[in-house]
Amino acid sequence: MSTLNLKNTSIPVVFQDQVAKYGDRACVAYRDNKQGKYVDISWNEMSRMVRQLGCYLLSAGVKKGDRVALFSQNRPEWWITDMAILSIGAVNVPIYATNSAEESRYILSNSGAKICIAGTKDHMEKILEAKKKVPGFKTTIVIDDVKVPNKSVITFAEALKKGAAYKNQGEIDKRTKAIKPQDLATIIYTSGTTGDPKGVMLTHDNFISDARQINNDFNKYINDTHVLLSFLPLSHSLERTAGYYFPLFAGCKVAFAEDFSKVVDNMKEVRPTFIISVPRLYEKIHSVILSRLPEASKAKQFLFKLAVATAKENLPYVCTDKPLPLLLGLRVKLFDKLVFSKFREGLGMDRMEFAVSGGAPLSVSDAEFFIGMKIKILEGFGLTETTPVTNVNPPWHIKPGTVGPALSETKVRISDEGELQIKGPQVMKGYYKNPKATKEVFTRDGWFRTGDLARIDDDGYVTITGRIKDIIVTAGGKNISPQNIESSLKASKFIEQVAIIGDRRKYLSALIIPSFENVQKWAKSKGLTFATNRDMVNSKEVHDLIQGEINREMRSYARVEQIRKFALLDAEWTQDTGEITPSLKVKRKVVEEKYKDVIENMYPAGGAD
Repeated sequence: MSTLNLKNTSIPVVFQDQVAKYGDRACVAYRDNKQGKYVDISWNEMSRMVRQLGCYLLSAGVKKGDRVALFSQNRPEWWITDMAILSIGAVNVPIYATNSAEESRYILSNSGAKICIAGTKDHMEKILEAKKKVPGFKTTIVIDDVKVPNKSVITFAEALKKGAAYKNQGEIDKRTKAIKPQDLATIIYTSGTTGDPKGVMLTHDNFISDARQINNDFNKYINDTHVLLSFLPLSHSLERTAGYYFPLFAGCKVAFAEDFSKVVDNMKEVRPTFIISVPRLYEKIHSVILSRLPEASKAKQFLFKLAVATAKENLPYVCTDKPLPLLLGLRVKLFDKLVFSKFREGLGMDRMEFAVSGGAPLSVSDAEFFIGMKIKILEGFGLTETTPVTNVNPPWHIKPGTVGPALSETKVRISDEGELQIKGPQVMKGYYKNPKATKEVFTRDGWFRTGDLARIDDDGYVTITGRIKDIIVTAGGKNISPQNIESSLKASKFIEQVAIIGDRRKYLSALIIPSFENVQKWAKSKGLTFATNRDMVNSKEVHDLIQGEINREMRSYARVEQIRKFALLDAEWTQDTGEITPSLKVKRKVVEEKYKDVIENMYPAGGAD
C-alpha cells in the first residue's frame, strides 16, 4: 500500500487505481446461503457494477453535489452504491439499517435527497412511508429481488441494466476526474442520543487523509494479503473508514458478516486476519469463555488458571514486542499450545494478527485477556466528526486502558476544563445546514471540541475519562464519570449491560441487566431454576450474586463512587426497543425516562445519604 498515492485525490480515483492493479483478484466476499459458503466478487466485477449504477444515476438526472440516500445493511451492494454515488460527484447520505420510517424521513428531508437505495423489502417500505412527507423525493432503488409496488421503485438489477444501456458512458469518467479533494463525499447523521441528529459533512480529503495517516503509521503491519470481516454498520464512520476505505486503499479482501448475531459463526468460516469492532463483541466472547469454565473438568480449570497467570506475565512483552526470557517463553509456548490456540481456533481467530476496538471504552480486563492469548487488541478513538480515527494504540507499544497516541498528522490537546480537543485534516467540514452548531463545536483558534474528558501521558497516549455531557454531579457536588464505573461492572461475567444513575442525587445507583445465560448456568449449579427472566431478577439469590459482583468490581473506587442500590431488569436493551444507538451506545435520557419509576424506588424520600 505504501506505493499508492493518497494525496490530493478522491475516493473513486483511488478505487480505480486499485481496480487497475488487482483486476480479477477477489475484492469482497459475501455469504450465499443457497450455496452454503462465501462467494468472492473481483475488483473488475465491482468496478463494472459501480459504472453501471453510476450511469443509471446520471440517467436519472443526479447532478454534482446532489444527495443520494443509502438505507441498507452491510453487503457488497453498499460498497457498489457508495462508490457509484461518489464517482459521479454526488453525496452519499447513509441511513442506519435499523432506523425507523420516521428517522429515515428526517434524514431524507433534512439532506434533500431525491433518490434512495434501499437494501430489503422492509427498508423499501419504510422509505415509501417516509416519502409521503418528503416533497420532491423521486425514486427508490431496492437491492433485494422483490416485487416493486409502483413506478417510483426500481430493482437494483434493473438499474444496472439501464445503466449499462446509458449512451453517454464517458460522462462518469468526466465526473470522477472533476472531483476535488475538498468536495463533499458524505453527510453522516449522528445517532441522536439527544434531540434531532446532526448531519456531519465529510469531504473526500477527510477520508483520504485519515486513511493516509493510518497507512503512514502502520504500513509495516498492513498489506494486501489481509482479510477483514466487516460487521459494524457501514453507515457509521468507524466501519466506513477503517473497515471499508482503508482496506480498499490497502488492497485487502473484505468479507461481509451476515449480521452481528452471526459474527462468531462467520468468523469461523472467513478466519479473518483482522477485525474492527466495538467493545461489545470482545466483552461477549470473554464472558462466554469464562461462563463455560465451570463446565470443564477440575484439571482443565487448573490448566486454564495457570495459562491465564502465564499470559499475565507475558503481557508486558506482547504489548511492547520485546523478546521473552527463556523460561517464560517456554511456558508461554506450552500454554499457548494447550489452551489459547484452542480458543483462537474455536473462535475463528487462529489467523488474526490484530483487532481494533473503538466507539466506546474497552475494559482493561477484556483488553488484557485477548492480548494475553496473542490477539493484539488496538484500542483507538475518534468521532463521526473526525472521520473518525484520531488516536490508536500501535501494535508495537500497546497501553491497555488508553486509546493510544494521535496519528501522524493529528494534534491533540487538553483544555483548562479537561476536554480533549483535536486538530487535523480529518476534522469535518461542519454540520449540514447548522452553522450555529458548527460554530459551537470549534474553539476560536480552530480546534474541534470532542466533548470528552481526557488526560495525556508523557508518551502522548490519551486516556478518556468520560463524556462531559454524561458527567454525574451528585447532590453533594461531586463530579463522577459513569463510563469508567460501568466498564468495571461489565467485567463481571454475570453483568451484561449497566447504566449508572445519580445526577443531582445523594448517591449512585445502577440499572443492571444480568447475563441471563451465565446466571442460569450459575443457578443450575446451585440447584435453582427460573421459568422466566423476571423470576430470575426477582430472586434473592441472584440479587445477592450481583451484589457480590458489584462489591468485588468496585473495590478500587472511592466511597462517593460506590453503588449504593441497584435494580435488575429482565430484558436486554436493544436498538429495536430504543435504549441504545446503532453504534451500541446507551441513550441515557431514554433509559432514565423509560425506567423512571424503577429509579425513583431506589431513592426513597429521606433515604440514606
